[in-house]
Amino acid sequence: MTPDIRLNQAPAHQRHGSNIGQPLTRRDGILKVTGKAPYAADHHPRGMLYAVIAASTIARGRVRALDIAAARRHPGVVDVMTPSNRPKLAEDQDAKTNPFMFRMELLQNDTVRYANQPIAVVIAETLEAATEGAALLSPQYEELPARVGLDDDKTFVPPAVGIGNPAIVEHGDVEAGLASAAHAIDASYETPAQYHNPMEPHAIVASWDGDRLSVDTPSQAMAMAQLRIAGLFGILPENIHIRSPFLGGGFGCKGFVTGPQVLGIMAARLAGRPVKLVLRRDQMYGPVGHRSPTRQRLRLGSDGAGRLTAIEHQARVATSTFDDFYEPAAGVSHTLFASPAIRTAHEAVRVDSGTPLFMRAPGEATGSIALDAAIDEMAHACGIDPLQFRMDNDAPVEPITGKPFSSKALRECYAQGAARFGWAGRPLKPRQMRDDSGFLVGWGMGTATFPALMFAGNARAVLRADGTGVMETGAHDMGQGAWTALAQVAADGLALDLDRVDFRSGTSDLPDAGIAGGSAHTATVGSAIHNAGAAVIAKLADLATRDERSPLFGAGNAGVVARDGRLHRRDDDTRSEGFADILTRAGLAEIEASGAGAADPAALQDYAMHSHGAVFAEVKVDPDLGQVRVTRMIGAFAAGRIINPRLVRSQLLGGMIWGVSFALHEEAVTDRRSGRIMNANLAEYHVPVNADVPSMEALSVDEHDPHVNVLGIKGVGEIGITGSAGAVANAVWHATGIRPRRFPIRIRDLVQAG
Repeated sequence: MTPDIRLNQAPAHQRHGSNIGQPLTRRDGILKVTGKAPYAADHHPRGMLYAVIAASTIARGRVRALDIAAARRHPGVVDVMTPSNRPKLAEDQDAKTNPFMFRMELLQNDTVRYANQPIAVVIAETLEAATEGAALLSPQYEELPARVGLDDDKTFVPPAVGIGNPAIVEHGDVEAGLASAAHAIDASYETPAQYHNPMEPHAIVASWDGDRLSVDTPSQAMAMAQLRIAGLFGILPENIHIRSPFLGGGFGCKGFVTGPQVLGIMAARLAGRPVKLVLRRDQMYGPVGHRSPTRQRLRLGSDGAGRLTAIEHQARVATSTFDDFYEPAAGVSHTLFASPAIRTAHEAVRVDSGTPLFMRAPGEATGSIALDAAIDEMAHACGIDPLQFRMDNDAPVEPITGKPFSSKALRECYAQGAARFGWAGRPLKPRQMRDDSGFLVGWGMGTATFPALMFAGNARAVLRADGTGVMETGAHDMGQGAWTALAQVAADGLALDLDRVDFRSGTSDLPDAGIAGGSAHTATVGSAIHNAGAAVIAKLADLATRDERSPLFGAGNAGVVARDGRLHRRDDDTRSEGFADILTRAGLAEIEASGAGAADPAALQDYAMHSHGAVFAEVKVDPDLGQVRVTRMIGAFAAGRIINPRLVRSQLLGGMIWGVSFALHEEAVTDRRSGRIMNANLAEYHVPVNADVPSMEALSVDEHDPHVNVLGIKGVGEIGITGSAGAVANAVWHATGIRPRRFPIRIRDLVQAG
């Protein structure tokens, strides 16, 4: 059942004629801060058992033995699920029938393909008993040497990168462009593996009733999850009810059903009782995706006037030994800077790890930090301010495709961000600024970009005879504020005050809202909601204009306008009628209609669609110890029509903080001997804390883009990362004169190079 989510601000109704654009506080805020928001692991159905995964402690080999008898003797242990007794599945779990399907470890055999792989599941009456039972399994292995890192010489060109993008893209003659250049750079950069660490780990509470399944689990794509689970268990998708009203963060790792979630469902089927399975923090490092490490080489050339003559961006990435996902790191160089010659290329190696998958700004995050650093280095080689260099090389059209995009918006981001930051006072040479304590001060900038994507989504709108409305869509709120922003769109679509709209979301029995990913959810579902509202208003208008008793009778040609719960003749505003009156006279308790949201193929053919931005950062560096502190960041972003400025600001700041994390903190360290992640916890896997977050501002630059969708919405969830990490890296160079080549930037690199 959808939780009761009400407004927590007053007044709740429309302001300035529209709910869209208002900085409303979160409708679910009180539920969250009072602990009443129901997350997956909060559910405890009658008779529920607890399941705990036993995870592999080796990265490659096979499980030779498990002490199953010892685990089963433990008081409270109900069963131990292993390859020998797991429930049979209806389809091959290693089969891939679409690009959004990835292989999972479902105890299909005794092979170990990476550290932290599930090798058994212990089911018990209590969490303590299940945990102790898993420890008693005492696995014995036949171990093989782990293959880790990017140095394997068995590289190959992947068939595609990301989802269906070509691994190699060429435009113009790069070698000729480099040969003719007055200035050239050739630089390599490395980024580490990064692992998702949302506040809420993957969890599932699964209950079977014959061939019907009820599931509480965090999901960024409930309809896709239904289809995947249905295929695995041989049941109808409509027999699966998924409840996911709240997610404690997703960042991409909850976009697909993962092995641990399916194991929870299998455990419930084996035990014949409801089962809860929640991953421990350390178990998040393996079976639920991560960001691949990269090694990137950029070669740039420019003429004597500082205009780019060539860009070559090569990236080596890693994937698992058993599946295929390739981080599209070099692809960011397709979209930002004008050059007569551009070549991007990817190569890959296979390692003994879980399969890397989508992680916030996949490809753009890893690629932009290298591109931003290379552009900054080229600008200074030419003796040109980095901001001016970017503006001189701004692309009015997408360089590879030739499609126009809003470079005017990007220039406005540059101008507003630079003015707010005070960039005009920046000396060109490094090591020119110190603060009163003697710390080196540096200023750097980066360019932000992310594609303005749309997927497919649906919504259902209802108008009731009591003057209220309902909007239903199976959307997902993973903290970005969808409960609030989408309700604002719904109220405007239904032409009602927000407090008269019942917005329902978060369960799979509602219309398929698509996937909450790619910064596309608001655009996709918002368009579906808008269209559903327009469709139900059209039905209502048809009722009124055909009814001789209505003051709107005969207004079909002139048309009507919906406003504040009434229909008005377009040519005579004094002639109007309330929604409730129209329905009551027609003898209807309610009227409903559906709407869909999807990208316009014609617009995609003609225009390149991106959000843009510019980020400016200040760092201070201890000249003796090499310690880096970000002290100030300002980002300016153009992302189309803003539904809720308060929520957008939160998303942009979150992305900028992740950029700081990327540049200075975040790194998964792999033991090359064992293949295990050495810092699989939140104590040693460093992310910024409050003391690390600088003074930050996020400016929203006005932009009207009529081509992206009916509402003009672009995404903001991921763009804040791009540009931010590069801005910090470039500020470190400006402070120290040392070019960071590896990320996160290490103190030893600055001290040794200095």
